[in-house]
Amino acid sequence: MKAIETKGLTKFYGKARGIENVDLTVEEGEIFGFIGPNGAGKSTTIRTLLGLIKKSGGSAEVLGMDIEKDKEKILVEVGYLPSEAAFYSGMRVNEVLEFSAKLRNRDCREEAKRLADRLGLDMSRKVSELSLGNRKKVGIVAAMQHRPRLYILDEPTSGLDPLIQREFFTLLEERNGEGATVFLSSHVLSEIGRYCNRAGIIREGRLIRADSVENLTGNGVKRVVLHGASELPDIDGMKDVKLSDAGASFLYSGRADELIRALAKLSFEDITLTDPDVEDVFMHYYTKEGK
Repeated sequence: MKAIETKGLTKFYGKARGIENVDLTVEEGEIFGFIGPNGAGKSTTIRTLLGLIKKSGGSAEVLGMDIEKDKEKILVEVGYLPSEAAFYSGMRVNEVLEFSAKLRNRDCREEAKRLADRLGLDMSRKVSELSLGNRKKVGIVAAMQHRPRLYILDEPTSGLDPLIQREFFTLLEERNGEGATVFLSSHVLSEIGRYCNRAGIIREGRLIRADSVENLTGNGVKRVVLHGASELPDIDGMKDVKLSDAGASFLYSGRADELIRALAKLSFEDITLTDPDVEDVFMHYYTKEGK
């Protein structure tokens, strides 16, 4: 059984595009990254999968259940963290967490306390007194305290300091090691490269590629730096072009012999060719010309 499976999933807001013809498969037990810039359709996809907004077309199943017919059953088995969580400001943290647990008919007090301790969250404080980072911690505990089969996390680390981010991913890896599936939406590309098995790249509402992170980052793209160059080569296949007083830099995905011929026409002091880091590789897919 697939943790998530969509076929032609589409959502329009009136005439405005949300997502269109998304075919996506997430296997049980994997950590899957869902990547795209703001406005690409990540949150729309997630909210549609959870039945929080109604799809315009296509079909989708979560944990083998239809997203419309079985919405309530799905929500019991999923730990969802929205990108911007909102809580009743007059409630204390422990009250918010108890309320969340009761929606699933669970007693999660012991697990909530354990998670709060690991994240440095004071459960006695009122939500209205919390910083953005501490409100995000409340959302994380609420999503994890019932130990769901599937975690759907939308930009989970925004607002968290680096040490808490590290602890959060340690928790996710522990849960994944126990068999849980993680669907991680993010535009922080280093997170995807470090923690995910596979990833899907969404751009302008369409899923343009889904593959293992290893395959996505091993696509033949090179970072070319021309030290002391004052101009760029006239050649197809260049992306993320940067020209400064120090020289020129760009991503290149074409043939090596064509690059050499184009460079032979230029004047520069030195050249560096390296494998790009994960941010460079995914940026290649973000550009309109990327495939």
